[in-house]
Amino acid sequence: MKTRLFAALLLASTLAARTASAQPLPFNDAGVTNGHWHLNSKDVAANEKIFVAMGGKAFQAGGRHRVLFPGVMIILDGAPGTPPPSGPTVGSVVNHVGFIVNNVQQQAARWKAAGVPVSPGGNGRLDQAFVTTPDGLRIEILENKNQTMPIQSEHVHFFLPEAAIAQSQAWYGRIFGAKAGVRNNAPVADIPGVQLRFTKADTAQAPTKGRILDHIGFDVKNLKAFIKTLEANNIKLDRPYSVNDSGVGIAFITDPWGTYIEINERPGQ
Repeated sequence: MKTRLFAALLLASTLAARTASAQPLPFNDAGVTNGHWHLNSKDVAANEKIFVAMGGKAFQAGGRHRVLFPGVMIILDGAPGTPPPSGPTVGSVVNHVGFIVNNVQQQAARWKAAGVPVSPGGNGRLDQAFVTTPDGLRIEILENKNQTMPIQSEHVHFFLPEAAIAQSQAWYGRIFGAKAGVRNNAPVADIPGVQLRFTKADTAQAPTKGRILDHIGFDVKNLKAFIKTLEANNIKLDRPYSVNDSGVGIAFITDPWGTYIEINERPGQ
């Protein structure tokens, strides 16, 4: 009896761990899917409270606080010894990130009651809202009444010089297999779990590294093979290939416009 009980508890624990760390969306034809946003939080607990109130599931792994949403994992802790963020997302190449919910007004009311800093959408829009964390992560909230989940990852929004927009759309297509498209007459590029959006910036924007959103992350099926693709495209690694204590393969690059990107291969993918 004790043996059966132990086995059941072990299975439940294993399934829970897999649920917390699993990538919920499939890979595209290039073997890529959305992975994570890595924050350099000044106050980890405050950010965790906000994301949990918004519907995320908090857990810890590798000594770091994480919150899981459908389509994306948010890592809250900066690397050990990292200085406080040098600035908010606004003013950087990644101006903001975005979630989509099934009812903006209902969700915003719940979040406000839980202390989430919600502001209204632009031009009186009821299908849009914004959340800006105390350390400057700007999050756009949009609505899709037909989705079954209360909230899920939707987009990362780049602010780039006009001439760079088509170049960036093509670069993410070539390197990460993002499918080019158009939304509201503006170019986009889709990767499972996230839509990359592009807006013209009137002035040069800062690189993401060191900001509150230090980097974005993609998961790949075979990181060593993916690195060969990067090398074939004359893309240098900012950090060489390594494997952490959890068995996750890791490498870093920076796109030509200043977005710092982590690329991961997770065990079992």
